[in-house]
Amino acid sequence: MKTFDREVVVGMVLLLGAALLVYISLNLGKLGFGQTQGYTVQAEFPNAGGLQDGAPVELAGVEIGRVTNVTLTDTYRARIILRILPTVALQDDSRATIKSKGLIGERYVDIAPGKGTTTLTAGGTIRETEAPVDIQEVITKFIFGNVETDKDTSDEIQ
Repeated sequence: MKTFDREVVVGMVLLLGAALLVYISLNLGKLGFGQTQGYTVQAEFPNAGGLQDGAPVELAGVEIGRVTNVTLTDTYRARIILRILPTVALQDDSRATIKSKGLIGERYVDIAPGKGTTTLTAGGTIRETEAPVDIQEVITKFIFGNVETDKDTSDEIQ
């Protein structure tokens, strides 16, 4: 009978440990069971620049939400759906920019607050967006300079 009691106690401790591990993993990963808190807004960009579902949304360096969906529109633009915390009210003239943490770090959406008095409602659209900077393009322009020349003035005969 004594071994049976020990087995039950060890089993309970293992189950409790596994449940604790699952709970910590979900909290660190910002996941939840059917978690739908907050409201969604959307923004359209010329390109997504490597932005992934689940990427953070930040305002003043503080995480205020997550990217829930990145899709392509009929006009070949990237539509980004953002889930924002219910305690954060975004003005309708807020500006969204896709940035990266560090030189080649994780992509995220940075929100610059607007100065308007009206706020975005659930399902609203952030109209002011800024495309992400393409690092390869910047490096190419820096190394090779502006390769375009004005052919009208270079081939003139004097």
